[in-house]
Formats: sequence, structure tokens, C-alpha cells
Amino acid sequence: MSQQPPERSSRPASAGSTPPRKRRRRRKKMNPMLYILLVVAVSAILAGIGWIWAGDVLALNKPAHSATITLTEDIFRSKEIKVEEKGDDGKTTSSTKTIQVADINYVSDLLKDNGLIEYKPLFKFFCSLTGVNRKGKLVPGTYELNTNMDYNALLNSMSARSGSRSQTTVTIPEGYTLDQIFELLAQNGVATVDTLRKVAAEYDFKYSFLKGVVPLGDYHRLEGYLFPDTYEFYMGGGENEAVQVLNKMILRFDQQFPDALRQQCADMGYTIHELVTIASLIEKETDGTDQANIASVIYNRLNHPEYETAGYLQIDASIAYVTGRVVTQADYQNVGSPYNTYLNKGLPPGPIASPGMVSLNSALNPQSTRYYYYVLGSDKRHHFFTTSRDFEAFKATLNNG
Repeated sequence: MSQQPPERSSRPASAGSTPPRKRRRRRKKMNPMLYILLVVAVSAILAGIGWIWAGDVLALNKPAHSATITLTEDIFRSKEIKVEEKGDDGKTTSSTKTIQVADINYVSDLLKDNGLIEYKPLFKFFCSLTGVNRKGKLVPGTYELNTNMDYNALLNSMSARSGSRSQTTVTIPEGYTLDQIFELLAQNGVATVDTLRKVAAEYDFKYSFLKGVVPLGDYHRLEGYLFPDTYEFYMGGGENEAVQVLNKMILRFDQQFPDALRQQCADMGYTIHELVTIASLIEKETDGTDQANIASVIYNRLNHPEYETAGYLQIDASIAYVTGRVVTQADYQNVGSPYNTYLNKGLPPGPIASPGMVSLNSALNPQSTRYYYYVLGSDKRHHFFTTSRDFEAFKATLNNG
């Protein structure tokens, strides 16, 4: 009778039993030389990447290259930050301050596209690390940058105190209107027309001659006060820079019209605003040689409403200021504006252009005449008359010619 093999118990082994030993796999040891070579290779790669990045951050061994870039106003947004200040009494007070924060993605793209940096993520990390936007460091403007500038120098060169900001020379001609001045500034890259209009309308410039007469809200309030001259302006500025641009021209007017002239104006019985208005009419009407005579016509009409002109100035330039075109005969009756000096007696509401110093002096020192009329002759010079009869007779000769 054959013996059956003993059945295996399904019960777990007792605590005293010894479990079977698992066989351990022997790990193969890396060749020491291969390990050393691997460490050296990884270190070399990391060092190479670090050196390349350092070269970009520190502007090392970059090919010489310059570029002009513009940070436009639309890449900035306003942000309020808390500012803590310590007073003389030792107490700390908190206040809020509005700063302009730039779009760093846009800035890094701009610098990369212009060949000034190589690694945009690295530049953005540097900006985050240095807190550029926490300080509102960057400002709108046009800047001359080059590859000799490291990251820190690039950021400093795009700040308000930068010596790398591009400048331009702009000459404001005598007789330019506010709109013409703004267009000229925009063409020269100083600031946009919209920015200049916004600042002109809303910013409260601290000059006594602007108070009360020219209220905030309409950019035309500065008409006549941007003195015609040659100026140096920074390019590509935002609202803060536009304030400086307009203030520079108003300041020049303030300097050219000192207290002595203001007192002379008051002695004549006119406000500064009225005198600038008269000077602007002279500026727009003169042939370049007859400012004092045109001034005499204006004052004769203003001061003698009993004469046949009845106090109407009848100056075409004031209507053209409203219509923006050459005045027609029909405009005398059809343009319903306080600047229509054919329908409204006396001066228009304000200046119609920026007068130069000759016109301002002529408004203060008109020629003493009995002229009430003038007309431009075929010789491109104005001819002056006392009566409408003589005036119309001369005009007839021009029409017949």
C-alpha cells in the first residue's frame, strides 16, 4: 500500500515557526570612474547654463547693439499701495499712493525682440525678485538702450530719472491753435493727442492767470497760454510727462508776461485773459508787419461802439477758429457761436491761438490811429481805412482786378 504525501496545513505557521528566507538581489555597483564622470558632466552642464544665464543678466560678452524702445501708456495700469511714514514725533502713519505698474510680459517681449536680452523667463524672474512693479519703477517713455546694459541697468534706464530717455526738439510756431500744437507734439513722439487733451482739461496748473477764467473740464481752457518757442521734450511720455510738457510752455508764458506787463494790462482796464484774446486775434490776422495797426482797429471798435461798426469786431479768424476752414460770406450769419464776431459784439470768449511776443506787445501798445477797417491787398499787405465807404471802394478795385 503506497503512502500519500502529507497534506499541507492551511493554518498559518505558529509564532515560533521560522518563515522562509527571501533571496536578496545583489545590486550591481556603479563603476566609480563612471560615477565621477557623470557628476562632472552634470556639474559642467549646470555651470554652463549658469554661465550663459549670468552672461545675459550681467551683459557679458554680448555683441554691441543699440535699440530705441517705447513703453507706451497703454501697457501700464494704476495700482494703489500702502506707504508708511515716520513723523517727527516718532509715530508711524499709513497712507495710500497710486503707482503705475507695467506689463512685464510686454516689456520682456519688447527687449527680446530688440535684441537686448536673450531669456525672457529669466528677465521676468529678475523683475519679480527685484520688485520692479512693487515700486512702480518703470514709466512710459522712449529710451535709447544697448547690450552693454545688464538687467539692472536696463530697468534703471526705463525709469523716470533715466538719462537714456530720448529727447526731441520741437518749435511751436506763433499763431498755432491748441489742436495744432497737440498734433505737432504727437507727430514728434512727445505724447499722444488724447493724453495731452486729457491733462489740459483735468490738471489744475497753479498759475494765477488760469484761475476762475478758465475752469477745468475743457482742454481748450489752455488756448493762448502755450507760449510759442523752441523746446526740448522727452519722448513717449504718459500723463505725468504730459503735465511737464504743458507746464513748460505755460511757464514760458508766465516768464514772458511779467508783473510789469500785467500791471500795464490792468491799467488799460483789461484782464490778462482779455488781453491774450486780443493778442491772439492780432496774431491770426497780421501779415507779419502790421500788428500795432490791427491792434488799433480792435481797440477803436471796442472803445467806440457809437461808431458805424457798432462794437462788432467782424474778424474772420474768430469764425475760422470754430469752423476749422476758410470763412465764407454765408458764415457771417449762419455760424451760431459766441466766436462769431459778426453776430456778437465785443471780444470772443477766449483766445483763438497762441500769440507771440510781438502780438502781445502790440495788444499792450496799440498804434494810435482812427482806423476801423482793413483788408488784404494784392500786394499781400493789409490796407487800413477809417470809413466803410473808403474800405468798400478799395475792395471794389480788388474785385475788379
